[in-house]
Amino acid sequence: MQQYPYKKNRFVILAVLITGLLKFLFAEWLELRVFYITAACLFWIIFIFARYKKNPLVLKRWGFQKHNFGKSLLYLLPFGLIFGAGIIIYALFFSEARFNWQILPILALYPLWGVIQQFIVAGLVAGNLKPLASGKMTDTQLNLMISFVFAMLHYPGILLMVYVFVMEFVFIKAYFKYNNLWSLGLYHGWVSGLFLFFVVERDLWSELLQIFQSA
Repeated sequence: MQQYPYKKNRFVILAVLITGLLKFLFAEWLELRVFYITAACLFWIIFIFARYKKNPLVLKRWGFQKHNFGKSLLYLLPFGLIFGAGIIIYALFFSEARFNWQILPILALYPLWGVIQQFIVAGLVAGNLKPLASGKMTDTQLNLMISFVFAMLHYPGILLMVYVFVMEFVFIKAYFKYNNLWSLGLYHGWVSGLFLFFVVERDLWSELLQIFQSA
C-alpha cells in the first residue's frame, strides 16, 4: 500500500516528461501541431476523469473550482491588457498577418489547450514541487525555474520563449495565490492565441482544416 502513491506520482512525472518531449517531435519536427495538441488534450482529459472517478476531491485540489475564479481573473487582467495591447501594436506595424474570421474559432478553442497546459505546469509540476521545495527555495525561485523550463520547451522562437517565460511566471504566482486553473486557461488561450496568430503568424484553424482535407 505504501508504494501506490510513489507509483502514481512516477506515472504522472513520466507522462509530463513524455508530453513535453513529444512536443518537439510532433509540433516542431513533423509540424503536426494540431495533431499533437489534440492528442495531448485527449490524454490529459482522460487522466483527469480517471483520477476524479477515484477521488472527486482531487479536482478542487488541482484548481478546477469556482472558488477564487473572479479574484484570479482580476489578478491576471493587467497581464491580459498589457500583452493584448502589445500584440495589437505589433500586428499593426510589424506583422504580415491581418485580422480575419479565422481568429475567432482559435480564441474559442485554444483556451481548452490553455487549461491543459496550465494543469500540467502549474497544477502538477508547480503544485507538487512547492511542498518538496519548502525550506530549500522560495516560491519565487521555484517559479523562475519552472517558467524557464517551460519557456525552453518553446525553443527556438525567441519572442515566443520570452513571452512564455513572463506569462508562466505571472500564472504560477496567480495559481499559488488563488489555486484556480480556469482563469489561467482562459488568459492562456486568448492571449496566446493572439500571440501565435499575429506575432508567430501561425493560423491554427487553417492547420486544423488541412488535416481534415487531407484525411
